[in-house]
Amino acid sequence: EEDAQKAYEDFVKETNASIGAKSKDIVNKSEEKAKAEGDLVETRGAKEAALLELEQLSNYNAELHQSCDFVLKNFDLRQTARDEEVEALRQAKAILSGAKFEAFLQRA
Repeated sequence: EEDAQKAYEDFVKETNASIGAKSKDIVNKSEEKAKAEGDLVETRGAKEAALLELEQLSNYNAELHQSCDFVLKNFDLRQTARDEEVEALRQAKAILSGAKFEAFLQRA
């Protein structure tokens, strides 16, 4: 009977130790789970921010592309207009350099 009593006490001690270890394990795993869920929320937020930034950059890229297309499309037209303007200024300079301004000046 003493052996049975001793075996029972050893069993109870082992069981209590096992329950304590399992309880600590549950607490540790619960903490790890909570941390992992927090990291998940943070990561999802970062992902949403990155996607928003990517969308904004894509829109900006489209605007720049549209602006560049306009410049390329109208380059020849703008260059022709600028050449005509320069030629008109040369003609005006030639006309004014040959004019006599003495007749236009008022004498006091």
